[in-house]
Amino acid sequence: MAVPVAALCCLLPLLPAPAPLDPPHWLGAPVDWPKVGLLAFLHGCWESLAQGLPTPCLRLVRAVLRRPPSAARVPARPSVNAFFPVLFAGVLMLPPAAAALVAAPAALVGAAEPACRRRQLWNGSQLALSAFAASLVFHLLAGPQLLLGSRFPAALLPGFAALGTFCLVNGVLVGGMLVLAEGRRPTVLLRGPAAAIGLPVVVHAAGGLMVAVLWQGPYGAFAALLALLPLTISAWVFAQGHREREAHQATVQALVQAVEIKDAYTRGHSERVGKAAVLIAGQLGMESERLRTLRYAGVLHDVGKLGVATELLRRNGPLTEVERRAVEVHPVHGYELVRGIAFLGEAHAGILHHHERMDGRGYPSGLAGRQIPEFARIISVADAFDSMTSTRSYRRGRPVTEAVAELERCSGSQFDPVMVRALVSALAVHDWQPVLPPPADCIRAVPDIPLGVPEPVRAAPRGVPAQGGTVPTTGQP
Repeated sequence: MAVPVAALCCLLPLLPAPAPLDPPHWLGAPVDWPKVGLLAFLHGCWESLAQGLPTPCLRLVRAVLRRPPSAARVPARPSVNAFFPVLFAGVLMLPPAAAALVAAPAALVGAAEPACRRRQLWNGSQLALSAFAASLVFHLLAGPQLLLGSRFPAALLPGFAALGTFCLVNGVLVGGMLVLAEGRRPTVLLRGPAAAIGLPVVVHAAGGLMVAVLWQGPYGAFAALLALLPLTISAWVFAQGHREREAHQATVQALVQAVEIKDAYTRGHSERVGKAAVLIAGQLGMESERLRTLRYAGVLHDVGKLGVATELLRRNGPLTEVERRAVEVHPVHGYELVRGIAFLGEAHAGILHHHERMDGRGYPSGLAGRQIPEFARIISVADAFDSMTSTRSYRRGRPVTEAVAELERCSGSQFDPVMVRALVSALAVHDWQPVLPPPADCIRAVPDIPLGVPEPVRAAPRGVPAQGGTVPTTGQP
């Protein structure tokens, strides 16, 4: 509530009533309302476009043509504002109060859900405060005079100061909200401004400077709008990419929920394996794109249980050799289920081979050592670690120290020593809480295969690749 109230206070110089104090001439200067209205409208339109939402123009056209409104859509990034060039142009061309007003429409249009509305109101107020402070600094450094006179590079100094002020105020406000709402440490207040000054913000600031220079030049607003075209395309592409990643996440989550419905005793196990796998890979310095794919592999490693008889998964007791083999085929079922999902990439091999052993006694292909794909070696350690620290129907979960000791004991025979050491290093930095026992009436799960028990080498089923690649075609249906 404090941030929207402060944002409203920034708009007080726009009121016609005379101020009791004698403000600087530029603070109470006459406002070019057509320019303010056009910039505010453009900021709202481009922000909607960057969030993957229908723009106000499109809504107006649909209303004029009496067409039914499009289905309600959630913003691609509801927690942040994604398009700043128009806002930066307002900072450079308008008095501080008018620059703050440019951010208002983006907070009033967009999401229909009340939770998103409140978030958008806070985001808009936060941007209004940031724009007010940035424009204030720009005017104090005589930026408008330098900009109107096209005195470059002298005009860049006030511009950089305004950008730094914008990021500082924005970062402190976001950090303060994280401290109050999520209980983050106060050090986030120091990291926030540094994280806010990134390449996208610098590029948007350069776009805002270009808009301001062209707008006040001989070609006017039309040339400024043309300058926004490349940034508009990039913002739209980014929004579509974000929605595509959300669709990928929804696909993965649907598969995980199907597994947990069938094997409810291990509910949450898939997510924890994905988390532990990412912790291991983080210690190895894996790049972000592979980390995302690895998390998918960890979350989906047991998706093949959908192809195993429910009675076997829910049995509380030992299995016969035939039943055990039926359970052990679940990596193959998992690979067959997901091999047509292209965005999983390397995750296919991780899902297929996560029960292989370093000594070659695992399944389904009996791979050994470095023959086992890296994703599979990581997931094997993450899977065993979470299984040991989770309470099951037939035993209580082990403390983290005991689970780590067991992993180290089996290192080299069952687990990759590099991955075990990486997990140990990650646990020294990140806290891991063992899973509490589930309710007594929860359905039972099949016992895990004990660690350290040699497993016979098994040939891969027909048509299953040894490394999780493409299944060879044989010409038979």
